[in-house]
Amino acid sequence: MAKTSAAKRRPAPTKAPNRAPAKGGRPAGLFTWMAVGLVIVVVAALVIIKVASGGPAKTPAASSFQPVSPAVMTELTTIPASVFNTIGITSPIAGVTPPQAVTKQPALLAANSSGAKVPEILYMGAEYCPYCAAQRWPTIIALSRFGTWSGLGNMSSYSGDVYPNTPTFTFVKAKYKSKYLAFQTVEEYTNYLDKAGTYYATLQKPSSAQLALLAKYDQPKYIKGLTTAEAESIPFLDYGNQYLVAGASYSPSTLTGSTRNEIAGALSNASSPITAAIITSANYQTAALCKLTKNQPGDVCMSSGVQSAAKAMGIK
Repeated sequence: MAKTSAAKRRPAPTKAPNRAPAKGGRPAGLFTWMAVGLVIVVVAALVIIKVASGGPAKTPAASSFQPVSPAVMTELTTIPASVFNTIGITSPIAGVTPPQAVTKQPALLAANSSGAKVPEILYMGAEYCPYCAAQRWPTIIALSRFGTWSGLGNMSSYSGDVYPNTPTFTFVKAKYKSKYLAFQTVEEYTNYLDKAGTYYATLQKPSSAQLALLAKYDQPKYIKGLTTAEAESIPFLDYGNQYLVAGASYSPSTLTGSTRNEIAGALSNASSPITAAIITSANYQTAALCKLTKNQPGDVCMSSGVQSAAKAMGIK
């Protein structure tokens, strides 16, 4: 099993700092990038994104929202059950980290699309972030097994960061409908710099309640391997206050050199190494979600791929 991964978030400044966002982060379970340049330190912990000092960067023009094509949506959300079951939790080219369980915490509940109180999943990330880019793939896939998506948009991570232009999606206009779960998202920053070229342009602001969850749970107390300096990482996922993810569950390098259409088109191919990493993460996340839903829907939660993930995570 891969080591825990996380990514670093820094809250929006009241005044833009006199520097451009620099390359930052660390590949899952292998390296950390420290501020002021890129200093590689071998560690056995988390994927960390930090806004660090860096050289001047040209501000690209803001891109307009581009909805995901119907073909890609179909490939992303109707993956055959045989693919999930064949892959299970076997990822030959990329280590994959499951969500971390937390205990004795109050349930996080919200109204679903029908108004019923159900477990809530909170996602906090940013469009520039390559680790968020990698994580959105399996998160979208896992949640599609419990409900339906609309409003997803095409996105790529910031071109000037590590793993530039990682193909992904954005949640900025996304809507999720499920009778089992509620899903809340915050994309804090765009994938381009503000007009001054000193910081990523602000996109969505988290609520005080969302910031409180981040401040409480995205900490070494709950995320194994996280240091105090690495707290409040993105992408951050809170599954009903019962399971947590702080960072990419697999390295964004897994997606390097592939287009969004190529990745999506291979999701029905269980022999694809990229598909194996994405589906392994999706199975792990599905197992955590099944714990929240009391194993509903049964055909998903009792499937062999999800049961393999549950066993590896110690879920009973």
